[in-house]
Amino acid sequence: MDTMRERFISVTSQVLDEDPRLALVLAEISKDGFRPAQDRHPERVINVGIREQLLIGTGGGLALTGLRPVMHTFASFLVERPFEQIKLDFGHQGTGGVLVSAGASYDWPAGGFTHMSPGDVALLDTLDDWTVHVPGHPDEAEALLRHAYAAGDDKVYVRLSLQSNRTAQPVDGARFLTVREGRAGVVVAVGPMLDDVLAATEGLDVTVLYASTVRPFDDDALRAAAARGTDADVVLVEPYLAGTSTRAASDALVDVPHRVLGLGVSRAELRRYGSMDEHTADHGLDPAALRDRITAFLPKA
Repeated sequence: MDTMRERFISVTSQVLDEDPRLALVLAEISKDGFRPAQDRHPERVINVGIREQLLIGTGGGLALTGLRPVMHTFASFLVERPFEQIKLDFGHQGTGGVLVSAGASYDWPAGGFTHMSPGDVALLDTLDDWTVHVPGHPDEAEALLRHAYAAGDDKVYVRLSLQSNRTAQPVDGARFLTVREGRAGVVVAVGPMLDDVLAATEGLDVTVLYASTVRPFDDDALRAAAARGTDADVVLVEPYLAGTSTRAASDALVDVPHRVLGLGVSRAELRRYGSMDEHTADHGLDPAALRDRITAFLPKA
């Protein structure tokens, strides 16, 4: 199976051929994969080098001309480093574009903390009107990328990862999906966390919702799932900073007595970089640790 990033390269190259409005801005990362597309469309495939602020500024300028810019690099260099440019060149200027990241929270531990971005979604939450897609499988990545490219002038972030579920879900760029039903609480699995959440909740009397689009948050799906149970207790399992979506879940249930537990990447930096799986375990996101944390919060499960 190809990776989400490989699928991004193939899908975007195809859409560049089909849609003269699409433009791609790179900052060295993935440039080799896009070389054939750049040869075919040198005016719409631009590599600015290792200049991430310029990456966003160039995308914002292309958007002002009426193009649909796609900007790509590692998440830490796409969202965190040029955050001021995202805030001004897209938010303040009222333009739209698509940010497509690689690296996720800790996909390349050997690269060190500079290449880790567990806080990217939380940082974008400080801005208005961003759609955030977190695919859990390359097929979902393709569907959500195509959705983002055709989304008019919206501001969209697509968060790609090497972590992947075994099978794709029928995502539509909006709704949470009900994967399992129960009455003792709701567990929301985001993107590549679904397989581990399903393993962790095997045999438990809980509803499992799957979220590949987290902004806007699907209030209706969470409210409906909570109403099916005896308690409106919610566990969020996210592949980025723990607690990122707890406020969104609480807002969805504002008129319902409820409890919310946010599980995800901890704030503490893991300095012994190890492997991606070791980071998952150390952050308490492997199936065994998730089961312990979920059952402690949902004792009736």
